[in-house]
Amino acid sequence: MSMWKRISNLFSKPEPPKVEKSMLQLAPGDICEVSLVTYEVTGRVHNRGRNAVVLTLQDGSTIAYLHIEERENIQYALYTPIDGRLDSLDEVPSILELDDHVFHLEEEYGGHVSITGRTAFTQGGEQHVWQYQTDDYKLLRIEWQNGRFMLYEGEKVIPGDVRVIRAT
Repeated sequence: MSMWKRISNLFSKPEPPKVEKSMLQLAPGDICEVSLVTYEVTGRVHNRGRNAVVLTLQDGSTIAYLHIEERENIQYALYTPIDGRLDSLDEVPSILELDDHVFHLEEEYGGHVSITGRTAFTQGGEQHVWQYQTDDYKLLRIEWQNGRFMLYEGEKVIPGDVRVIRAT
């Protein structure tokens, strides 16, 4: 190496460290851990209006959905799909009884979502969501998009139980 190159290296700025992805920024191909289970992110549904994402997670043949929303702090909920059927948007009730639990509607909203990877819905667009909770903190989520309903049951996850393992 020449003398001038060595001198210029002394005065050059070091490359800034890479900023690690947060859970809100994960995309298909990334690896995360939720409640001590390691998952590969296979899909992502992003609602910019709410600063929220739903990650499709896969561990072997098991598929789960991690809802992440940034409000005053970041909130996490892990869902699994359940069988159920609703025929129209007008049929979504404010109180649901399911498996000896009474779910009360906490929040209803809609917004435009963008989709990447494998998700329950094949394309982005307008999505409507109903979120329910029981007195013992069990969660139920109903999503409607493009004439199709999806139902999920789940539970809240504390932030300490969620971490990024590898982000591409």
